[in-house]
Amino acid sequence: MRSLATMIALFAASPALAASGPFFSLGNTNFVILIAFLIFIAILVYYKVPGLLTGLLDKRAAGIQSELDEARRLRDEAQSVLASYERKQKDVAAQAERIVAHAKDEAATAAELAKEDLKKSIARRIAAAEDQIASAQAAAIKDVRDQAVTVAVAAARDVIAKNMTATDANKLIDSAISEVEAKLH
Repeated sequence: MRSLATMIALFAASPALAASGPFFSLGNTNFVILIAFLIFIAILVYYKVPGLLTGLLDKRAAGIQSELDEARRLRDEAQSVLASYERKQKDVAAQAERIVAHAKDEAATAAELAKEDLKKSIARRIAAAEDQIASAQAAAIKDVRDQAVTVAVAAARDVIAKNMTATDANKLIDSAISEVEAKLH
């Protein structure tokens, strides 16, 4: 394993050993590579490749800037839409609160009206009950009077029947007939 590492190191170091001798000679690979690199840079400058690259980079930067501007515009638009929706949400919440308050007021008014109607209904029922009681009381008094009259008539008949003679009865009948004749004519 150690010998493998040594061999790899020898092969890797061999191109570095190729640069021997004076620097400014075509035998020096470093000098040749330097000249090739400078020629390559000169060709790139001659064909305006740095300008093309700069133009492409500027174009890319302009595209990115326009995308950033579009993103800012969209963000601003989204913020304005969000603010609009938040205002609408507040308006809707306020309207909902007004509706609830109005409904509570209407419910309270309806409850008051129901109480008044209930009071009137109770007063009517009490009056009707009092009328029924008075009517029942009057009917009871009439029944008692009728019964008293019936009992009094029966008692008077019994008393008159026991105390009256036939001649007294005839006299009463005659006087009743004459009284009826006087009232009829």
